[in-house]
Amino acid sequence: MINMHLHIDKTTILKHDVAGPRYTSYPAAPAWNEDVTSEVYQERLKKFGESAKTLSLYFHLPFCRSLCTFCACNVIIRQPDEKYGNEYNAYLLKEMAMVSQAIGKKMTVKQLHWGGGTPTFLTELQMEKLFLRTEKHFNIDKEGEIAIEIDPRTISFDKLKCLRQLGFNRISLGVQDFNAKVQQSVNRIQPFEVVERCTTWVRQLGFKSINFDLIYGLPHQTTESFRKTVDLVMTLKPNRIALYSFAYLPWLKKHQRKMDLSSLPTRETKLDIFLLARDIFVNDGYQAIAMDHFALADDELAQAFNAGKLYRNFMGYTVKPADEYIGLGVSSIGFFEDAFIQNHKILRDYYETLDKGQLPVERGKILSQDDRIRQWVIHSFMCHFEINKREFKDKFFVDFDEYFSSERAHLNRCLEDGLICMKPDQITASGLGKIFIRNVCMGFDAYLPQMQKTTRFSQTV
Repeated sequence: MINMHLHIDKTTILKHDVAGPRYTSYPAAPAWNEDVTSEVYQERLKKFGESAKTLSLYFHLPFCRSLCTFCACNVIIRQPDEKYGNEYNAYLLKEMAMVSQAIGKKMTVKQLHWGGGTPTFLTELQMEKLFLRTEKHFNIDKEGEIAIEIDPRTISFDKLKCLRQLGFNRISLGVQDFNAKVQQSVNRIQPFEVVERCTTWVRQLGFKSINFDLIYGLPHQTTESFRKTVDLVMTLKPNRIALYSFAYLPWLKKHQRKMDLSSLPTRETKLDIFLLARDIFVNDGYQAIAMDHFALADDELAQAFNAGKLYRNFMGYTVKPADEYIGLGVSSIGFFEDAFIQNHKILRDYYETLDKGQLPVERGKILSQDDRIRQWVIHSFMCHFEINKREFKDKFFVDFDEYFSSERAHLNRCLEDGLICMKPDQITASGLGKIFIRNVCMGFDAYLPQMQKTTRFSQTV
């Protein structure tokens, strides 16, 4: 656990606040290529179908009614109209049928997640159709995690009731910040009462768990204003909290250019906000989970972290109840049979590829043995804050120090900077290193030197 009231001076922040990947995957997405085609995807689905593995299934539902200026997700702005959901659903069902056919049998889904966008942009009838058709192609484990992301501004009690009756048991609410000035600056007006009402409904309907997403580093945020947001969050006591750093990427997300740069908190203030919120959460009964998640002690996420079974993917930290991960829908990403697969990010391309009878693959990455080894190391740092060298040798049949002899200089720098502690068989992140864990991981990224020539990343603070 990070020391409470950890003080980090400006010099340390300036030194370590560099641009780098978020490591929701390794290799990071900019290192992927177009060698992974529809045919390659088909072959791997067939191989997957010949196994006894279980599945996590992700659906990307991209539509939103308005654009939040902080957003870095793949979203499509549409006004409420059934025709958009009907058209998208038709293509999503077509893709699902093709994937299911390629697998060749009805696989068990241990984890189902609808993300976006705003999944509840769909009508109750559209959601029912999508869920029931999913049950036709896959065995959904109703005791597993069945989760959906919700915009509290666009949900009704009846729609929540529909979701609960279908089998959804976990809800994630986009909260971000309760301060009116901050909300206005990011085009997301969402008073506390709206979130409070939604939270009450979720609990009345018997959902198993509720998560709040918060973002620090937004325009006009201060430590004092965010303290008030956190205090309000504590009155609602969600089971989990994700505290994300705002990724300012105006070169990728042009709408972020609308932000007034002078209104963004300084990097020191941004880090102070994170540390303040972290202290409050931990003092109020939450366990800090890896880099930016928090959970009550009896939550599965806390239990997975304590048992060393935490996993990280594009949805953040998860308990990883299944062996493999398949994404459906525009821009969706899957990882299975040691390969990343990403669908077309442009809706028109997604539709046209499916019209041709092809799986809508845009790019991906088939992992080499070196990729798998480095993926394991980066995953261990990101999820557990440590490397067990004996475990590494048991898994890969090679000595850690020997394999990473070229990375020794990086580890020595991390040691000198106070980011890690080293023992003969173990490397552990320090309190400071847990804050800057992405910096530690960057030294093991074989693709980073090349990516830095062509790709811009968000800052690590």
